[in-house]
Amino acid sequence: MELFHKILKLAHDGAASDIHIKVGTPVVFRINRSLVAIECPIPTEEWMNNVVKNIVPVHLHKKLEEERETDFSYLEPGSGRFRTNVFQQRGSFALAMRLVKANVPSFETLGLPDVIKKIAESPRGIVLLAGSTGSGKSTTLAAMIEHVNAVSKKHIVTLEDPIEYVFEDNQCVIEQREVGLDTRSFQGALKSALRQDPDIIMVGEMRDSVSFSAAMSAADTGHLVLSTLHTTTAGQSVGRILDFFQADEREQIRRQIAGTLQAVICQRMVPTLTGTMTPACEIMINTSTVKKMIEDNRIEKLHAAIETGQDDGMQNFNQALFALVKEGKISQHEALAKASNPQALEMNFKGIFLSEGKRILG
Repeated sequence: MELFHKILKLAHDGAASDIHIKVGTPVVFRINRSLVAIECPIPTEEWMNNVVKNIVPVHLHKKLEEERETDFSYLEPGSGRFRTNVFQQRGSFALAMRLVKANVPSFETLGLPDVIKKIAESPRGIVLLAGSTGSGKSTTLAAMIEHVNAVSKKHIVTLEDPIEYVFEDNQCVIEQREVGLDTRSFQGALKSALRQDPDIIMVGEMRDSVSFSAAMSAADTGHLVLSTLHTTTAGQSVGRILDFFQADEREQIRRQIAGTLQAVICQRMVPTLTGTMTPACEIMINTSTVKKMIEDNRIEKLHAAIETGQDDGMQNFNQALFALVKEGKISQHEALAKASNPQALEMNFKGIFLSEGKRILG
């Protein structure tokens, strides 16, 4: 285990975000979004089996044996907490580990728009953080909780798989429950959470119709529910949620979404001019226009409402990227690479602004 501990320490000291370890190949770190092989002994199958045996929590041994993969948090003193996935490939165990920062970054450090603070302070409803894997959803969610923790007195219950950021009570009382360790499932924990007098419930990820139905029930009874979703734009999130349900359920669910949704924040990470990363945020707020579109099943037009809703705090990816370029944070090249509509953004850089949203909304 000594070599394994040294690998984790090296990752921490070298500012790596991820570690990839598999049998018979060099250990690889992800540093500034690039994969870098490090100098260390090549992992053997015997060594890997010993590492897995020692780091997988006892309560997950049976799951690993049956399913050949599992997730958990691993804390290494002096190196930090790692979100860990153990899985098998070519018949041998492999590890993918993400270093979770010990301190929750502030809104200012992350470069998040101020409107997200206002969204975090919403009294009720569902707020979704969307984006692909590695887009910073969990970090933004943690920043929102830490903001609430600093400015208001609330009872917050988090349901995570696994726990990523550890919160300390400030103004709020916060309980963190890890699926597999503190509760058997998201669904059961969500149902139980409603009996724990929460003001805010944070669910690590919306995965199916059962968990989202429970989230809507919580929002209906006056709670704020925060969660993440895998979609590439804010407007697509409603359709993604409806995909959880059977066709004959979607009409009713869509109307419930219209009534309970508070906002969707979708993120893409963009390289900055200083060599770091910053989020570009597409923000959809459930204004009367957005609510009406969802109720009328015009969800394919939501992007138009986002584009024209800047006075309400909304913005699409092109608008977010344009602002980041004008602030001197990112290059035009990187902005165009991350844009939903590169041609329109390129015209914006030339001073030409055509509003497709206004034409669609008519």
